[in-house]
Amino acid sequence: MLRGLNPLLSPDLLHALRAMGHGDDIVIADANFPAHSNGQRVVRLDGITATAALEAVLQVLPLDSFVPDPALTMEAVGNPSEIPPVVAAFQEIVNEVADNPVKIAGLERHAFYERGRKAFVILQTGETRLYGNILLKKGVIKP
Repeated sequence: MLRGLNPLLSPDLLHALRAMGHGDDIVIADANFPAHSNGQRVVRLDGITATAALEAVLQVLPLDSFVPDPALTMEAVGNPSEIPPVVAAFQEIVNEVADNPVKIAGLERHAFYERGRKAFVILQTGETRLYGNILLKKGVIKP
């Protein structure tokens, strides 16, 4: 056990977050996301919601301030302007916890999968809400 860290940050997840460099991506994925067939590295948090995982990750991971969209979610198929409830919850967490709060942007489903394939790590959660997927680009901690 370590003091000051969210207990959802497992040893494998902490290792992945620490090993990531500036500009690397992490996908926090729902239970339906094809993580193992798309990811180079997969860390599992079965039984944990994507919103709880996002909150834990943002407590230690800086968001990139050098790109326009450091937080992306998968757009609803057939209705890209729809904001699913889980995405609204993601936005609240980004606003409250991120070091660099931003408006979350959307990415078409297949484009999201393509970005996910290139991510440093996919964090597979037990999230059952549809569209419970978010991609974050790691930033730097300024001196």
